[in-house]
Amino acid sequence: MKNKKTYIFLSVLLIIVVIIWNSVNEPGIKELKGDFKEVAFIRNEQNTGPVVRVYSVTVKGEPWIEMEQYGNYMPHNKYGTTRIYFFSNEKPYPSALSLEDDNIAAEMKHDCLAIYEKDGMSQVKFQKYPFKDQ
Repeated sequence: MKNKKTYIFLSVLLIIVVIIWNSVNEPGIKELKGDFKEVAFIRNEQNTGPVVRVYSVTVKGEPWIEMEQYGNYMPHNKYGTTRIYFFSNEKPYPSALSLEDDNIAAEMKHDCLAIYEKDGMSQVKFQKYPFKDQ
């Protein structure tokens, strides 16, 4: 009987250790290549409707896959919108954002590398050089 209790205790302890280990070792933004730095953030203060989050992030180079992964790691609320503007860390980037239709200043648009957007239905749209034709 004592062996059975010891076996059950060790099994439960092992399961707890595995769960904690897996939760601590989840991949995140720090593991992404590209030296990502959040330089501006704005969020609407409306707590009764959809949450709108807008970020300005600098990146080293053009790591397209990592940019999309970065967006996937960012917070998102059901029926809310998360929008991330990516800029090169070697060129000018906006340090202030707006909640209006144009989140970034017009003079900064030509330096925007990509936009990541997750809409209210959790549909992701990732666009390279979104203002190239403007």
